[in-house]
Amino acid sequence: AQKKTMKFALAFSAIAAVASAVTTVPLKKRDNDEFVASVRAVNQALLGKLQDSGDIKIEDYQNAQYFGEMTVGTPAQSFEVIFDTGSSNLWVPAKDCSNCGGSIIGRKNKYDRTKSSTYVVDDAPFAIQYGSGPVSGNWSVDTANMAGLDIEAQRFAEVKDASGLGVAYKAGHFDGILGLAFDSISIDKTPTPFKNLIDQGKVDKGVFAFYLGDEADGELTIGGWDESKYTGDLTWVPLSSATYWEIALDDVSVGGTSYASSTSAIVDSGTSLLTGPTKIVKSLAESVGAKRNVAGEYTVDCDASLPDLTFTIAGEAYTLTGDEYVIKSGTTCLFAMMGLDVPRPNGPLWILGDVFMRKFYTVFDYENEQVAFATAA
Repeated sequence: AQKKTMKFALAFSAIAAVASAVTTVPLKKRDNDEFVASVRAVNQALLGKLQDSGDIKIEDYQNAQYFGEMTVGTPAQSFEVIFDTGSSNLWVPAKDCSNCGGSIIGRKNKYDRTKSSTYVVDDAPFAIQYGSGPVSGNWSVDTANMAGLDIEAQRFAEVKDASGLGVAYKAGHFDGILGLAFDSISIDKTPTPFKNLIDQGKVDKGVFAFYLGDEADGELTIGGWDESKYTGDLTWVPLSSATYWEIALDDVSVGGTSYASSTSAIVDSGTSLLTGPTKIVKSLAESVGAKRNVAGEYTVDCDASLPDLTFTIAGEAYTLTGDEYVIKSGTTCLFAMMGLDVPRPNGPLWILGDVFMRKFYTVFDYENEQVAFATAA
């Protein structure tokens, strides 16, 4: 399949009475053939995101589909990152990173502190325990930039050993992660890049919004939202926890039959699929005729007529048709939901990833701790 390239337009409002401006950077979306192949190759891609101790574990990102550009340093050093509402730290690979891509395949952009005039030494140890192993490095401070907005004195991690991300990261298309969740789950409570943009007066409103176009251009809007990217009205939903972007989930149903009720979900741009408790997902998959194969994924008959999948949030029904929760690659049709068991006290928990966000334009209101949804245009 032909590789799709999206434009990741980042719109922002200037301070005071200055007119707003929009900057656009490329966002690459892996095509469905490559994406489905990666799911088949790594059937535990989402394990280890959360754990019951309350410590933060960040997901494996080998199945991420969307990533765009930001910079660190002066002069700017560019990185392809996943803009991830499911985590809260910024990290990029260091110049001396090991297990950080090959010399040709999966080559990474790497941060060189010696080439930045705004680098400030920190060097406190940084470590994340992934489901597949550890990722470690050290903290540094430098000027970062997203959407043309300088973030002064941003504390971020230089990753020096990325072995915990596995082979898929080495061959992957992204360099690092820019977390867009809350400081409360940030390692060392380090302020996030977006929180620093707010505190430094670089945006009028502490709001950003995702439009993930299906077979079309997409955008992330910083400092507001783009009314041309959705139809109807935005429906606001308060967060149940300002950690992840966590909301109450009233019900999950297929064809009118309820499979889960009175539970919770997080809205996560860093997760490509939908996830839910393993036993419920198994029952739900069986109800639509999906079969689990030896690679661990669920597939459906590409010619089957599938029932609607509905998430009820704050009394409103958000419905995905069969075509919208299936990812087709050649003769394979992937059921875009995986089982993921999040232990208490964080779980049980559903994740509404890119499959949901492609259908529903999503606004993230940091200051008022709420999200909003509308049908994407």
